[in-house]
Amino acid sequence: MTTYANRAPQDTRGTWVTYLGLSLVLLFSAFPVYWMFVISTSTDEAVAASPPALIPGAQFLINAQEVFTLNEVYFAASLINSVLVSGVITAATLFFCSLAGFAFAKLRFKGRNALMVVVILTLTVPNQLGIVALYIVMGKIGWNGTLLAVIAPGLVSAFGVFYMRQFISHAVPDELVESARIDGALTLRVYWNIVLPAIRPALAVLGLLTFVMAWNDFQWPLIQLNGTDFPTSMVALSDLASGNYVIYRRVLAGAFMATVPLIVLLLIGGRQIVRGIMEGAVKS
Repeated sequence: MTTYANRAPQDTRGTWVTYLGLSLVLLFSAFPVYWMFVISTSTDEAVAASPPALIPGAQFLINAQEVFTLNEVYFAASLINSVLVSGVITAATLFFCSLAGFAFAKLRFKGRNALMVVVILTLTVPNQLGIVALYIVMGKIGWNGTLLAVIAPGLVSAFGVFYMRQFISHAVPDELVESARIDGALTLRVYWNIVLPAIRPALAVLGLLTFVMAWNDFQWPLIQLNGTDFPTSMVALSDLASGNYVIYRRVLAGAFMATVPLIVLLLIGGRQIVRGIMEGAVKS
């Protein structure tokens, strides 16, 4: 019988190489954010200096104040609108996608597989192809130029439905659903009391990804909200960068402030993302 004392020492070179590679990836990934912060704290002279400065300056509060006090850009309102739009889209996506995923995974109804194929096929269609038709539809409803037109198309996603369907198929045993039905539980009660607690890691992953995508969405909010008094943060940043003379310290100060909420969110929910991905990989 082999004891721990007789075992040969493990080769840790692979571990060190892995950590070195991950550190380099992290450095290159974080450098653009750091550079954005450096410019947002600098003066116009420091921005135009050659070689450029790599140490943050002391003008961030001044640059941020200029961003918030510009009459042409309603930056404070844009941040609030981005929180509102992203929050509503995330909540609706989690509810509708988990409900649809539960239906596709555990309910038996006619045309289920065909409908699932249609959902998957919609993933292959670029969003740009439907912008004109979507704009016409929103105009018919009377929502063009409002936040409702930005929120409505993102209330459910084909990716979310497919992801929830795959996760629920493996995370919730059919026997558990059948036993709940034998005890008299209705479909919504099965969904609420059995399915939702079992798919919390997947909901965390989908919620974070959805919030980030909704926050960073630019094209559709630009079409709907450009020139209005209530843009989203990405549209406000485009307004900051427009004009014959672009003040980069001001633009990057606004970009950094619009990025901080995402960084905080990812730092808080990073473990949930890894946990959800790993659980999905193990179950699959």
